[in-house]
Amino acid sequence: MATIALTGATGFIGQALLKKLTDQGFRIKALYRPDSSSLPPKAINSVEWLAGNLEDADSLRNLVTHVDVIVHCAGVVRGATLEQFKKINAEGVERLLQAAIEQGVPRFLLISSLAAREPNLSSYALSKKLGEDALLGYEGKIAWNILRPPAVYGPGDREMEPLLKLIRRGIVPVVGSKDGRFSLLYVDDLAEAVICLLRPDRISDGQCFELHDGHPNGYTWTEIATIAAQLNGKPAHCFSLPRGLISMVGRINMAVASLSSYQPMLTPGKVREIFHPDWVSDNTAITQAVGWQPKILFSEGMRRLFY
Repeated sequence: MATIALTGATGFIGQALLKKLTDQGFRIKALYRPDSSSLPPKAINSVEWLAGNLEDADSLRNLVTHVDVIVHCAGVVRGATLEQFKKINAEGVERLLQAAIEQGVPRFLLISSLAAREPNLSSYALSKKLGEDALLGYEGKIAWNILRPPAVYGPGDREMEPLLKLIRRGIVPVVGSKDGRFSLLYVDDLAEAVICLLRPDRISDGQCFELHDGHPNGYTWTEIATIAAQLNGKPAHCFSLPRGLISMVGRINMAVASLSSYQPMLTPGKVREIFHPDWVSDNTAITQAVGWQPKILFSEGMRRLFY
């Protein structure tokens, strides 16, 4: 079975990938930051944990030595400036690629974001697109794939958890455009997509794939409220969050960040992302390439989390 170098293995998505990969029999070399609050879980026989980070060339070289595939999941979602995002989301990809080429790694799988489709909206979105561009710059030197998941949720997620808990109670805050549509993805389905791309019979190299949970044309907030009502057996209540209020919080966060080391989630750029009307994915290409089919619609995902 192949040996995989995995970054971001202690994070929300990375932990789901680690479990799926080890369950499938892959051997894993996993990078973790020793100064992080998320330390490696208890020992797993098929996992070798290596301390380091994406800014340390030596730790990256150790990570990718004698591996068959790199699955790059690490990234930052909080920051106040483009440079803060680029340091990990773009320059980290470049450094990892340099180590991969030096050590002769044949394949690189990048977990990006649907936000990279709209790089003009925010520093985060631009940094993810720049990370993708770094990988494209190695065309012909290493086999590659890019995955662009939409909003991912599931056990262990801390970013969407407050919103999902409100929905569980039948309270649906309309975050963004009232008429906007958006795709969602349960983390286990994302992990299964990675497994499909790692199969030896794949015909997918050199492609960028979007993903969604199988709900055609994404969701609206009205549909989310209907799902909440069905799950709870009582009506759900929607309320709109004014863009002006959200924008004000984003500006306050930026002011605080300019005076301290605080790295906010909600910034003016993130507000532009939130109010973008079309975050609908199309998973036709990955289904045709490797046969991946999502299994967990939002209603089932909510059942697994709360019911």
